[in-house]
Parts: sequence; C-alpha cells; structure tokens
Amino acid sequence: MKELFVIDLQDYEINDRVYRRPSARGIIIKDDKLALVYSIKEKYYKFPGGGIRETEDMKSALIREVREEVGLIVIPESIIEFGSVLRRQKSNHSPHTIFEQENYYFFCRTDTRLLEQELDDYEREAGFSLRFVTIDDAIRTNLRYRSDNDFNRIMVSRETKVLQLIKQKWTDSENGSLHLL
Repeated sequence: MKELFVIDLQDYEINDRVYRRPSARGIIIKDDKLALVYSIKEKYYKFPGGGIRETEDMKSALIREVREEVGLIVIPESIIEFGSVLRRQKSNHSPHTIFEQENYYFFCRTDTRLLEQELDDYEREAGFSLRFVTIDDAIRTNLRYRSDNDFNRIMVSRETKVLQLIKQKWTDSENGSLHLL
C-alpha cells in the first residue's frame, strides 16, 4: 500500500522495544459527506476503524471496526486501498517502549442498515458517535482541536492530514463534490 506520510516524534530511545498496533480505517462517502466518528467529549472527528487483531487481515478488521464504532456494514467488494500512515512515538503506557502504528486507509461503501455501536470503554467515555459531515467541516473542527494529551493530539493531526489529502485528490473542482476516481 502507498505510504501517504509518516509521523515520527522521535521522543524515544533508539534501543527501546517496539510495540506494533496496526489499524484499518474506513473512508466512507455518502451524498458528498463523510461518515466519521465524532468525539462528543473531545470535539474531534476521526475515521472509523481500529486495531487489526493477529487473526485478521486488514479488510476483515476494517469491516469489524466500522461496524463496532459506527454501526455501518461495509460491502467487502467495495473496499479500495487509499494509503497508509506510519505513526511512531514514545508509549504513554509502557516505559522504554516505542508505540508504532501503521494506519491503513480504505475507501469503502456501506449498505443502508445501521446497527447499534459496540464501543470499548474509552470510546464510550469519549462519546463516539456517527456523524455525516462535509470534509471542510471535519477539517475545520479538527484544526481547532487542542489537547495536552499527545496521543489524542497526534491522532487528530494524522486524521486532519488524511482529510486534507482526500480533499486535494478527490474534490471535483467544478462542483465541489467528493467522488472516487
């Protein structure tokens, strides 16, 4: 998969052990709006998705994570690679550990059914909810986001850069609508 960009804070020791947590994230466009996760508590947007389990491939993880986080059902045949973003930084959970997360982004379509979310405790606490928003609204909201939490701040920065890349590549300059090429 094409690498979109790298975020490496280089705030760790070179000999620290590496904890890898790859993830799959869905780019879902409906009626010129993106289906995104909105954190009611933190007030940011992110792409639905999350960690790839050892027993899963990227597409299976994408389908599961989108269903759990926002209740949408991904149509497997619609999945198209967009690119990946590597994130490396000092772990905030384990000393002498580098947190490394390869984030794989996929365009995909979903069917019309909407299931109940299956959120983890931290997702429930953050108030994750499905929102359909314009790409400009999502970018604007994320650019206003402020936090002392490095993990959230870097994640929101990553999602904002991906949103900006999507806007740059997939915005039809004649009518401003998002579409897949």
